[in-house]
Order: sequence, then C-alpha cells, then structure tokens
Amino acid sequence: MGKIICLMGKSSSGKDTIYKKLLMQENVHLKTIVPYTTRPIRAGETEGVEYHFTDEQGYQALLEQGQVIESRAYNTCFGVWRYFTVADETIDLETFSYVLIGTLEAYDQLRKFYGTDKVIPVMIELDDGVRLQRALDREKAQDHPKYEEMCRRFLADAEDFSAEKMARAAIDRTFYNDQLDRCLHGIVEYLQQNLNL
Repeated sequence: MGKIICLMGKSSSGKDTIYKKLLMQENVHLKTIVPYTTRPIRAGETEGVEYHFTDEQGYQALLEQGQVIESRAYNTCFGVWRYFTVADETIDLETFSYVLIGTLEAYDQLRKFYGTDKVIPVMIELDDGVRLQRALDREKAQDHPKYEEMCRRFLADAEDFSAEKMARAAIDRTFYNDQLDRCLHGIVEYLQQNLNL
C-alpha cells in the first residue's frame, strides 16, 4: 500500500529543489501528484509539471464535480489565487507512493480524505534571512517581479506555520535545509523507515 508524502515549509525554504531531488531517488520510488493553481504561470514553469494552471471557473467546475481533495485560497495583491489537489485517475495508492508540496492546511485535509496513516509529513525549515534573500533573488529573475506579493507571502508564513499550528498538526520532526545534501539524506532515511522500504 502506498502513501502520500506532503512536503511543507515556508516560502523559499527549498521545497521545490528537494521535491525534484526526491523524485530522482531510486531507493524511495515516488510518483508525483501535480497540484492545480489559479495563479499566473511564472517564468521557467511548465503546465503539468509544477502545476496544472487554471482559472476560477475551472476551480469551481472541479469543486462541483466533487474532485477537489483540498484547497487553499490566498488574497494576494493581484486577486485571489487558489492552490488545490484534485482526486483523479492518476492517484493509485494501492500500487504507488506519491510526493507533493503542500501547506499545513493541505496536510490536514489530505489526512481527512485518505486517512492519517496514509499521509507522511516532511517539514522543511530554514533561517528567515536566507529565505528572504532567496525569495528576492527569485523575484528579480521574473519578467515582471511582484515584490509586494513576495512580501505578503513572507509575512503570511509566520502565521501559516506558527508553533500552535505545527503542534495541532502533530508534526514533531523537521528537516533543516542549510546544507541540501545533508537535508535530503535525512529525509530519504526518514521516508525509508515510514514507507517500510
């Protein structure tokens, strides 16, 4: 029986890099669940790889069909942006384990949908100053930098990943990403234990 690894962390903590490296690990054999979003595609992103990009009408249609497992809405400087996971034919927990990037809210909703024993949390941490510099560097590289949105996300992280919310989610193990190889090694060992490999 497969499980879902929910990779979480504040913005610019290295989740995308760790996610890609986990998919290349031959000793954990993970498949992807590509999430959906209504936010605009960023430079360097590809439809169906980082996200399925849709609009509010597309989200509402999937919601009405009962296919939305979990969703989060963010009131950004550019309007409401949604991030959500869809139950479709690509998810087969009888055969495979999966990894996705989510939030504490997403983790909680995934556990309600699939069961607490089917969802494994992997929380990434990093110094706030390092995260802020990474976010600034990434935003500068965009064709149309959205600095206000970058700042909103950074400030929202403090509330979204508060100690109270972490305790409520019962996440007692985190992985500090100051050295990528060491962090990745710790995550792989943790997953091997929890996936019974």
